[in-house]
Amino acid sequence: MARRPQDRPDVKVFSEIGMIDQLVTNRLERVLPDGLSHAQFGVLTHFCHQGEVATPAELARAFQVTKGAMTNTLQRLEAQGFVAIEPDPQDGRRKLVAITPDGQAAHLAALHAMRPMTESLRSAFTEEEFVAALPFLKALRTWLDETR
Repeated sequence: MARRPQDRPDVKVFSEIGMIDQLVTNRLERVLPDGLSHAQFGVLTHFCHQGEVATPAELARAFQVTKGAMTNTLQRLEAQGFVAIEPDPQDGRRKLVAITPDGQAAHLAALHAMRPMTESLRSAFTEEEFVAALPFLKALRTWLDETR
């Protein structure tokens, strides 16, 4: 008897990742400071890790969302004072986005708000379990990124 598609290990991995994504997003939305969405937190995290200026189009590509969706997220972040959007001095048709000190503070506040959740997660699994999961997850992410 042929194996059902949903029983294949590759399909099960993607199913688990999808469910984990939904659960993590839901939990984050509940603990993030008021007015900060998961998408907005992601953009602030991107800037805190990259530490550079980006165009809305570059951000849309990085997050694999439409330019319109990214523009909406950036407008909300700008309205809160978390990013600055300025014309590109070398090409007036483009905009440049950078995180502000208030955006860095909001990111830090979000990390602090997430602390009980992350501490609970760390107590549920061993360091070895986290370390053992990383090679496969990194390889999968790399493959997905390279084949998009």
